[in-house]
Amino acid sequence: MRSATTIHDVARRAGVAPITVSRVVNNSGYVSGDVRKRVESAVAEFGYVPNSLASSLRSRRTHTVALIVTDITNPFFTTVARGVEDAASDAGLMVIVCNSDEREDKEQTYLRMLLGRRVDGILLVPARGAKDSIRFIKKQKTPMVVLDRPVPREHVDVVRCDSEDGAYQLGRLLVSLGHKITAMLSGPRDVSISVERAKGFRRAFSEAHIGASSRVYHGEFTQESGYEMTRKALAAVPRPTALFAANNFIALGALRSLGDAGLRVPEDIALVGFDDLPPALVTFPFLTVAAQPAYEMGRKGVELLLDRLNGHPPRRFREVVLPTELIVRHSSGTAISFLKEKVNGNPKNRSQNQ
Repeated sequence: MRSATTIHDVARRAGVAPITVSRVVNNSGYVSGDVRKRVESAVAEFGYVPNSLASSLRSRRTHTVALIVTDITNPFFTTVARGVEDAASDAGLMVIVCNSDEREDKEQTYLRMLLGRRVDGILLVPARGAKDSIRFIKKQKTPMVVLDRPVPREHVDVVRCDSEDGAYQLGRLLVSLGHKITAMLSGPRDVSISVERAKGFRRAFSEAHIGASSRVYHGEFTQESGYEMTRKALAAVPRPTALFAANNFIALGALRSLGDAGLRVPEDIALVGFDDLPPALVTFPFLTVAAQPAYEMGRKGVELLLDRLNGHPPRRFREVVLPTELIVRHSSGTAISFLKEKVNGNPKNRSQNQ
């Protein structure tokens, strides 16, 4: 079996020193045009691939970063991952993507593996509580950025969206449409975005002074959990006239549960949710949502990480809070009164009511 081509093989064929081959393949240092052509010809002839491991040992950099998300099948995190990958690729970095399934034990297993492989940095969407994982990464002195979720009192860079305000805007929409009995279908109690979204939603009804009530059901950020929480909400007395799904998968489960119960959206019950769905997953844009800029979140997370990887970190840790966009569609029912109000005069609030 033929052994792999080495830099010395390429150098002999091109009639140059190995250091010259290194300069050409790494595009570093001056090499004359004629010499460069000879080296590139030899590289192409042999199909030579530089030994990145040897380079990493010299520089103590692996040129690899890791992204840990809670559910890569969710279109929101798929879009975040694309933003991370594009920004990392632009910077010459590879990305390892791991899926924790919202489980802390699985998250810890991945962290030990990734840190053992000496990744240059980590972008983390924390599962459940974040303290143990953040402190574990810090002990290894590995740069990191937390995505999607607030982590109060932890000294770490964060890129997230304003979950509380997005849920508040959805609540105000339902208030304007006359809903008084509502139910929130939320994620786990110990996940920060569950808390933030419940807080914003309740605040909208509290400020309205209409004697409204909103029950909060806690489950998982999955379609199955959305289905079961909806079933429980429909069994309550009095039955809610509107549901708020805390993420897109919960909303999909809620739609299926409502259909099985023989209820039409929005004719029999209104439904709003957090995170939009890609056009490929729906027949037509239907769901009223607070949409997060997932791709921008991923790119911005890499930008913050690069600041620390490149040796020019800011003195303080940063928290970048991106705005949500309220998109009003068919599932919330008629929105005429709401649109006339122009919530907070926010130009990003727009209607796609069918």
